[in-house]
Amino acid sequence: MRYDRFRYNKGGQMTKPLVNKTGKAPYITPEGQKRLSEELSYLWKTKRPQVTQAVAEAAAMGDRSENAEYIYGKKQLRQIDARIRFLSKRLKELVVVDRIPDDTARIFFGAWVEVEDSKGNIFQYRIVGPDEFDPDRNFISVDSPMAKSLLRKEEGDEVVVSRPNGPMTFVVKSICYSFAQPKSLEDKEKRKG
Repeated sequence: MRYDRFRYNKGGQMTKPLVNKTGKAPYITPEGQKRLSEELSYLWKTKRPQVTQAVAEAAAMGDRSENAEYIYGKKQLRQIDARIRFLSKRLKELVVVDRIPDDTARIFFGAWVEVEDSKGNIFQYRIVGPDEFDPDRNFISVDSPMAKSLLRKEEGDEVVVSRPNGPMTFVVKSICYSFAQPKSLEDKEKRKG
């Protein structure tokens, strides 16, 4: 699959596309990278030593074949090790997008986008990497159909998004590059709660 690299040359133009073997976009926001790094650190420095100690204590009790604590601890240790391997590899290949693009009138990675559907419903999303999408915070993956349709669009542009129940049309209402959630969405969240 091809993904735009979201790096810019001296003239402010995007560089040529990057081919990614994993099938996931290699982009992440600085906050997302920090969260994954903290998870890796917690697993390696805190959780794994705790589980290793519990497994050692369970092994000291004797017969390991019928020792549920030992068997469960070993399983948990395998899961932790798998997650540590994944995070270590993934963090090495990620490209941290830590700057606002030169053309802020268009939608790129990291943008907060407000769209309106044909029924007048307004939705707001932030385009982030696949490792940090979160529907509760309105973060959508750059690999999602909605984000792919929105990329490079401007305010007032119409986008057609392929959805399971058929295509849907949206109009881009606003674009904002901010690490914090834009005020219009914060106000809506307060009204709901």
